[in-house]
Amino acid sequence: MTGAQAMVRCLQEEGITKVFGYPGVAIAPFYEGLYGSDIEHILVRQEQNAGHAASGYARMSRRPAVCVVTSGPGATNLITALATAYADSIPLIAISGQVSSKLLGRDVFQEADMRGATRSFVKHSYLVKDPDDIPRVFKEAFYIASTGRKGPVLIDIPMDVQQAELRKQFRYPEEVFIRGYKPEIKINPIQLKRVVNLLDQAEKPLICAGGGVILGNGEPVIREFCEKFNIPLVHTMMGMGVLPKKHPLNFGMLGNNGKPYANRAVGRADLLIVVGARIADRAIPKPENLTRRAVIHIDIDTAEIGKNVGPTIPLVGDLREIFALMLDAEISRKDDSWAAELEEIKRNTVDTRVFSDRLVDPNLLVQKLSEKMDEDAVYVADVGQNQLWSADNYIMKEGRFMTTGGMGTMGYSIPAAIGAKLVCPERQTVAVCGDGAFQMSMNELATMRDSNADIRILLVRNRYLGLVREYQHYNYDSHYEGVDLKEWPDYGKIAEAYGIPYSECSSNEALDEALDEFLGGEGPRMLVCEVDSENNVK
Repeated sequence: MTGAQAMVRCLQEEGITKVFGYPGVAIAPFYEGLYGSDIEHILVRQEQNAGHAASGYARMSRRPAVCVVTSGPGATNLITALATAYADSIPLIAISGQVSSKLLGRDVFQEADMRGATRSFVKHSYLVKDPDDIPRVFKEAFYIASTGRKGPVLIDIPMDVQQAELRKQFRYPEEVFIRGYKPEIKINPIQLKRVVNLLDQAEKPLICAGGGVILGNGEPVIREFCEKFNIPLVHTMMGMGVLPKKHPLNFGMLGNNGKPYANRAVGRADLLIVVGARIADRAIPKPENLTRRAVIHIDIDTAEIGKNVGPTIPLVGDLREIFALMLDAEISRKDDSWAAELEEIKRNTVDTRVFSDRLVDPNLLVQKLSEKMDEDAVYVADVGQNQLWSADNYIMKEGRFMTTGGMGTMGYSIPAAIGAKLVCPERQTVAVCGDGAFQMSMNELATMRDSNADIRILLVRNRYLGLVREYQHYNYDSHYEGVDLKEWPDYGKIAEAYGIPYSECSSNEALDEALDEFLGGEGPRMLVCEVDSENNVK
């Protein structure tokens, strides 16, 4: 068995059925091993999108996904996707080909030090020098990626190691032992008791749920906990979906671009229970304002606790285990007066923003779109004004809302939607992007067609890099520089080139009909909605 064949066998042992990649000479032996196997290769059109597609696949399957690239520029193109996955705690296995071992360090053709280049963007990285190490390395990589705070792991493997034969008989390890890496953290019973006591005393407790709740499969237990003890919940952008939007205890997204009533809920709470969130600047611009109330911070990763908000009580562990224990704890059942107070605030909060009555109102667009989408549909938002309009107005039902929050990487939505659709082909999947973000990944329309991933692409067009333009408007006296996208390209012709049905909408009056056509029928579709460039998020 060659090293390349061992790599394929390791992926099979981990239950991998699809990999996203772009081949090159330095990874060609692996592709030879892949040939004729039961693992499907999804050919992307640029390496960064292999990582984004794997990210969408991992988020929907809730298991590590695999992306494969060659050495040099193929590998360096992947770095942005790794940084994106790392910031959002997405479990990826990134396999990069490398020049032959004897050439390492000699600056030969397409050599790049990927371990050094990705040091701050991966949980761990390997440079494999012995083909007999491949089974151990792959087993460890999948374990590291999927335990503790999840994230990407890089396996850099020279071409000669892929070609060499194993000296030992292939055996995939059943267990992992890594000195210094012990993510299985036993819940501290003393800390848990302190948490229960503080909860029992609180009159206005509030849960703040982050993306870690969804990554940790914690939505059901959090929902049960909120309902049993009548505790309201707010969420970060990455935590959208822990509760359906119309759930009576869901008080929306907090932060600069969140709901005013969610921020007021945080201000009035006497106990904030932060779960699976680091509470960075977009959620709490001034963490020092939280010192007036008690804060419980629950996370699987000790490094995340207290990173931005100093907790009254830190509690490390798997949130499902923690909340399962708290469900059985003796906590006085709260009446509904606190939730009723927040509901009154929510009802009386007036949105003072004024949007242009020309073209399509982006808030109405997202509201109507999400209302018309299937109950279990997948909504993938890109980055920019479209992301903020989406997060602000998306009506979460029982589906998934996906975006990149930590790194804010434009061009994410289309490849991520492709990955998500390939996990659940029966679920309606919509990618929502601005005209700037679309042009960063429109080459992946070919991948979408090749893989029969019939996603729907909704393009919000204002002919600008909208969020940067808005920032220049408020901070630089409307000195717009480098943000005008003008009239290009012709999206109808692009859709036609890929055989995708295309339509446009430029008024609120035509929106219902346009969305019904967009979401109906079979196969992929593209809808471009014109919004006024003067519309700002604030």
